[in-house]
Amino acid sequence: MALREATTHDLPTLVAILKAGFEEYRGRLDPPSGAHEETVEKLRPVLLQSHAVLAEIGAAAAGCVFYAHEDQSLGLFRLAVLPAYRRRGVGSALIAYVEDLARQKGIPQVRLGVRVALPGNLRYYQRLGYRVYGERHQEGFAEAIDLLLEKDIL
Repeated sequence: MALREATTHDLPTLVAILKAGFEEYRGRLDPPSGAHEETVEKLRPVLLQSHAVLAEIGAAAAGCVFYAHEDQSLGLFRLAVLPAYRRRGVGSALIAYVEDLARQKGIPQVRLGVRVALPGNLRYYQRLGYRVYGERHQEGFAEAIDLLLEKDIL
């Protein structure tokens, strides 16, 4: 497996990974994931304001994750692994890449959000050492839609 920083030339690949990687959540999330409606035009400004890492196995794209510097942390978001490459360590390798980058830059924490409706994802991140520090609410919803997680890196 090779990991590399994605460029704007990779936008079509990133869109395809996000759509396929988030497809299993269609109909399970309220509000729905924006990944279902992702396009190159919508993702371009995201990539220009943050960064993405692309995982490749041989010549095939297998997964991606986005990250951005936020105050005293590195924010990790939109981790997606194609179904054919799951349970091969792609997701944890992408997360480790972002964590290593935070260490190299002297950034003390990595943070992310997990949908409350996806308890399996919460358990996954907790096994990797992340802990809940808060929740995110959205207008029009009585309950929190996301749990906010963090991991101390330094």
